Amino acid sequence: MSQWYLSYNGQQTGPIDQASAVAMAQNNPDGHCWRAGFAEWIPISRCAELTGGAMPAPSMPPPQARRSADEIDYKIYGEDMQFVEIELDPGESAIAEAGAMMFKDAVVQMETIFGDGSHSGQGGSFFDKLVGAGKRVITGESLFTTMFSHAGNSGKARVAFAAPYPGTIIPLTLSNYGGKIIAQKDAFLCAARGVTIGIHFQKKVMTALFGGEGFIMQKLEGDGLVFVHAGGTIVERELAAGERLDVDTGCVVAHTQSVDMDVRPVGGVKSMIFGGEGVFLATLTGPGHVWLQSLPFSRMAGRIHAAAPQAGGQRRGEGSVLGGLGDILSGDRGF
Repeated sequence: MSQWYLSYNGQQTGPIDQASAVAMAQNNPDGHCWRAGFAEWIPISRCAELTGGAMPAPSMPPPQARRSADEIDYKIYGEDMQFVEIELDPGESAIAEAGAMMFKDAVVQMETIFGDGSHSGQGGSFFDKLVGAGKRVITGESLFTTMFSHAGNSGKARVAFAAPYPGTIIPLTLSNYGGKIIAQKDAFLCAARGVTIGIHFQKKVMTALFGGEGFIMQKLEGDGLVFVHAGGTIVERELAAGERLDVDTGCVVAHTQSVDMDVRPVGGVKSMIFGGEGVFLATLTGPGHVWLQSLPFSRMAGRIHAAAPQAGGQRRGEGSVLGGLGDILSGDRGF
């Protein structure tokens, strides 16, 4: 059960349980809230877990009118090489990219799912699953995802998913961001069952060609938790209406649907040729929220490839007086 902290006019209350936090939020929504997993304090009015957490009145539409994602608890471990441990109640499930699992309890059942798993166990037709699989192929992902379900009748079960390269795992409750996030193609790591992984087409040709993300990005939709992975350190910015942020094209991780993404030249011909920042910059214009990464995987891979001897790179010896001769003597380089 999540432990909440609420703040009103600088006066902090907590930790309190979910029910108490919901009650306080309903009595006074003009404050801020935080729980484990939040990157920062957010306005209570933007937190659907508190403002929408009350039991529905009998006059409300039946729950089937809107499919909700499973409610899962989690904890993120590590600094540079992180993994997320998800805690499942009986009947709850999480979906993840193939190969992302680190470990799981024996009671957790693993099943390969056609598509993104958003319709599994929730009445989705074969056509729905086929569409979900097609979207994943277009975004460069596998046809299949893996679903991890608590198959027992009691207690908690845990499953963990590891990041594929050094960076940061970002937990996002989609209902706090209008139910939709636009992310780079390989950002998705795992999510609660019920989250839909779709496609987002860049409508502007110049943005698609030079924006660093191509014509197609991932669209994460739903009202549950999704975990996004990015390289290096994460920076979050809340952009006001009309506020523009110029970003290296590879450093954009995700943004809310209200943010407009475009590209512009870095400057004059000299800046393009000798500036080292490429020819174009991505421009993000508010209103909305954006997530940026300090180390795009393409940048790291490029440095590794350039330094590899088979790619023409040169070993600088890292301070050794023997340099390349030391590699030959130690057997690290062949002829």
